[in-house]
Amino acid sequence: MNRKNRIILSISLIILVILIWFFSSSTIETSSTITVEVKRGTFVIDVTTTGELEARSSEDIKGPNPNALRNARIHRYMIEDIVPDGTVVDSGQWVATLDRSDLQNKITDQELEVEKLETQFVKTQLDTTLTLRATRDELINLKFTLEEKQIVVDQSIYEPPATQRQVKIDFDKTQRALDQNIENYTIKHQKAEADMREVATNLQKARRELNEYHELKKEFIITAPKSGMVNYKRDWSGKKQGVGAQVSMWENVVATLPNLSAMNSRTYVNEIDISRVRAGQKSVIEVDAFPDKSFTGMVFEVANMGEQMRNSNAKVFEVMINIDGYDSVIRPSMTTKNSIITEVIDSVLFVPIEGVNVIDSITFVYSSGRRKQVFTGKTNETGIIINEGLEEGDDIYLIPPEGSENWTLELLDSSIVEKYKVEQLKIEEKKPEKPGKPPSKKMKGQRGNRPPANN
Repeated sequence: MNRKNRIILSISLIILVILIWFFSSSTIETSSTITVEVKRGTFVIDVTTTGELEARSSEDIKGPNPNALRNARIHRYMIEDIVPDGTVVDSGQWVATLDRSDLQNKITDQELEVEKLETQFVKTQLDTTLTLRATRDELINLKFTLEEKQIVVDQSIYEPPATQRQVKIDFDKTQRALDQNIENYTIKHQKAEADMREVATNLQKARRELNEYHELKKEFIITAPKSGMVNYKRDWSGKKQGVGAQVSMWENVVATLPNLSAMNSRTYVNEIDISRVRAGQKSVIEVDAFPDKSFTGMVFEVANMGEQMRNSNAKVFEVMINIDGYDSVIRPSMTTKNSIITEVIDSVLFVPIEGVNVIDSITFVYSSGRRKQVFTGKTNETGIIINEGLEEGDDIYLIPPEGSENWTLELLDSSIVEKYKVEQLKIEEKKPEKPGKPPSKKMKGQRGNRPPANN
């Protein structure tokens, strides 16, 4: 590299370093001198939470008949196939197919049982026919024998009395045997009929169960009861029940068809903020999928009992927000940002919360080359109310300017300080203490430069 190129390269590096230093200094200086104006207006205090959209009402897409499942001794079944979550279907359109392997095994077993009973029915029928035929033949033979005995009796009138007596006894025995066989035939006939009825009943019952199994098998193909959007049902842990999910006969729901014209946002508020939330409060709902859209709503229901958040020690309370109006773009399970408006205060002074500082329990702002003591009020996510110490239109620094630690601290009049101390004491006395817990001590500056609210 020649000397000329080295000189040009050196000059370029020097210029680059100077530019970087200049713009960095300008950025630091600009950021350290940002001021905002004290405004007067309506101050909105809200609780911000995330939630999930769900239909206010829905129709269940039910599985097979629970009674038929109970008769088939099938207590749980698996979803073998199902349309994707959010699919729009028409009435009668296929929605899901359930696993039929258990039912098919029962059908196979029942077909064998029916075949076995049919064979038993034929065998019983043949046995009965043979038994009754033999009994009838015996009766016919006895009748012939009785006629023969009668002829012998008729011919014995010329025989001695003893012979006549013997012939008569033989005739009576034959007559008695015939009568007994007739009675036995009647009993055997009745028994044969009972046996046939029993076998026929068992066969009919087995056939009926087999028909019920075949009808139940048809119900393992699930169709939509009406037009709508299929929404997967959630189990106790909140997991959607898609392909492979187990469904019990006691909660016999495969999916749901939500009513999209009326939606809710289900959200959870932590135990610190729940005391400020109550039914009837207005809300603003933003859907993450559509940042340019927002909806109004109202708190419909607040849970009385808290619950443990999964994988956390935090306690939360379920809150249901009814969304006003209808928009076809929103769908169940979409994530929402909910701002529950807990209080609206008219005509107050407020500034960004970053502009208020705390040192040694004194709350102040940087303004006009001084550190001015202020008394603050309630806060929201971004701002804080100024009760005393500033006027509308005053400018304050968001970030302490360079050298501001040497600025004079301008304190409020002692009478004003005393007045606010008394008011603050009254507010603290009205606050109920939590049972079983000692009163908490506020730590100075525990939220960085965020001051404690003087309500």
